[in-house]
Amino acid sequence: MLKFIFWSLVAINAALFAYGKGYLGHFSGNEREPERLLNQLNADKLAIVSADKANDASAATAAAASAAASAKPAPEVLACVEIGSFVLADARRFETQLAPLNLGDRQSRHNLPGNEVSSYIVYMPPQGSKEGADKKAGELRALGVTNYFIMNDNSPLRWGISLGVFKTESAAQNQLAILMKQGVRTARVAPRMSGSKLLAFQFRDVDTELKAKLEQFRTGYPNAESHACK
Repeated sequence: MLKFIFWSLVAINAALFAYGKGYLGHFSGNEREPERLLNQLNADKLAIVSADKANDASAATAAAASAAASAKPAPEVLACVEIGSFVLADARRFETQLAPLNLGDRQSRHNLPGNEVSSYIVYMPPQGSKEGADKKAGELRALGVTNYFIMNDNSPLRWGISLGVFKTESAAQNQLAILMKQGVRTARVAPRMSGSKLLAFQFRDVDTELKAKLEQFRTGYPNAESHACK
């Protein structure tokens, strides 16, 4: 019995000690947190931020991230450039200057058209690539058209499809009418000019650096001009 009384007194004293230190809060209900909050480091420097200020800070961070992203350099625009005209001797010298650039299929040469009409061609416009031309040729075969030729030279009609070349425009128009009856819808007639002795070069996928080099070469030929091509 005495032991029970002794340990009860110890427990009561411990509880009173904890209460006195503020570990158990106060029973008045005026304080929601224990006294340990008073012992926080730099508590006087804590501040409550309003919702508007928090949103402003978030927006400022997003704007800074957007500005950093927009600061990245824009990708270079690739283009088609044609340079001409050259007589044969100048064209060969120009090609020699181009050789170290190793442009491969990105470089082509063609004769510039003359001033006189030599014939008329019935054709389908360029399809953009060999694959596109082959696909269009398959559509022609499905319509029963077998007399065609895929133009793969370095002319402006590269990867177009020739459906016949005729001496007169009327003969070309008659062929076009026959093709339309077979279901061909995108064929057209155009004059073919007699070839001249002047040459031009086309360059594809030209970026800023390559364009600057081409212009540097071109300045050595007074009669040569550069312009965009398709």
